[in-house]
Amino acid sequence: MPSIRKCSVPVKVPVIHEDPLKQTPATVQSGSCAGGLPSVSRRVVPKSGIVAQGAILTSSRWMATVGVLALTAMAVSVICLHFGAQPIAYGEILRVLVDAVSRKEIDGGTSDVATTILLHVRLPRMLLGFLVGCSLATVGVALQALLRNPLADPYVLGVSSGAALGAAVGVLLGAGTTFLAEAALPAYGFAGGLLALVVVYRMAASYEQLPIHSLLLTGVILNAIFSALIMFITSILEPNRSYGMMAWLMGTLTAPTYGGLAGLAVYLSIGLFLLFSQMRVLNILALGEDSARTLGIDTEKAKRFIFVLTALVTGAVVSVSGMIGFIGMVVPHAVRLVTGADHRLLLPASALAGGTFLMGADTIARTLISPAEIPVGIITALSGGPFFVYLLLWRKDRLA
Repeated sequence: MPSIRKCSVPVKVPVIHEDPLKQTPATVQSGSCAGGLPSVSRRVVPKSGIVAQGAILTSSRWMATVGVLALTAMAVSVICLHFGAQPIAYGEILRVLVDAVSRKEIDGGTSDVATTILLHVRLPRMLLGFLVGCSLATVGVALQALLRNPLADPYVLGVSSGAALGAAVGVLLGAGTTFLAEAALPAYGFAGGLLALVVVYRMAASYEQLPIHSLLLTGVILNAIFSALIMFITSILEPNRSYGMMAWLMGTLTAPTYGGLAGLAVYLSIGLFLLFSQMRVLNILALGEDSARTLGIDTEKAKRFIFVLTALVTGAVVSVSGMIGFIGMVVPHAVRLVTGADHRLLLPASALAGGTFLMGADTIARTLISPAEIPVGIITALSGGPFFVYLLLWRKDRLA
């Protein structure tokens, strides 16, 4: 019988944890393996799904989770239409919506006060909030998987500031004064967001995993530089445009026209669809680049593609809503605790939860001190800031 040769050196192999944001190598000491592969704590992935947070992702579980979140979003949307400076009864809301759909006169004139408030103020603003929240949460999930860092977020990384700088440059050059010029604002925002992501990407490329202190320092530096440039642009604008720029920078949702809302929805839907198409790639990238290459993924090509998509979506969102922070960090964490870390479920669930969260936050912003309004960016910062501190102080084990 042939003799069994023992391992002469320690071997490091990746261990697949239930949380893909936290991957650590397992070391097999000399003499601990014999004639075969070292023992690795790994679960077999069934065809129906992968193991995440102790549960297997099946089609029924996916549909149940997404269905519950979709119904929650619909219920919250009705509540958002009800509350405001002038509360509107739920029966009246139903009547107005049914009349608008049956007559197809959403953009038509009307003397009914309730109809005017619902169809021309609250409904388009609520839909805009849902689109923005969906986009920010989805981008946050993608960045956290790429950088394998739970603090990755467009706002924290300075991507939102870069997009805001791009949009501010566009305003300075005359974008937004006509319909065609307004359509170019997302392109300016995309350029600024992509610039910020290139800086973060270059820093991440010098590490196997971008350390927390480097991530935060990068975000602080980028935010400081971009904010200074934005303030400079604001200072040389006309007083009226300067005031509008300051209100926009604090993060605010204003009721858009249905034509503009439809254009934005098409633009964001393309970006989100392409991000959703990378769900399996994100699952693999979250385990580490070495594991991804072993499984045949072109990691550099995949990262560049996803980085460009996140900049595209962030730029479009910031161009219409300003800098609304922390949604991309708070919502993915909350959803991950419930659904697990499988991006096939995490991405759509976070998108629905993010849209619902921002709809609720905007309703609070416009009703808390009505008839005056609070910028919704202040509400999201007040809710996301304490969560950020919680992650830094009490969840250090998940940030290591």
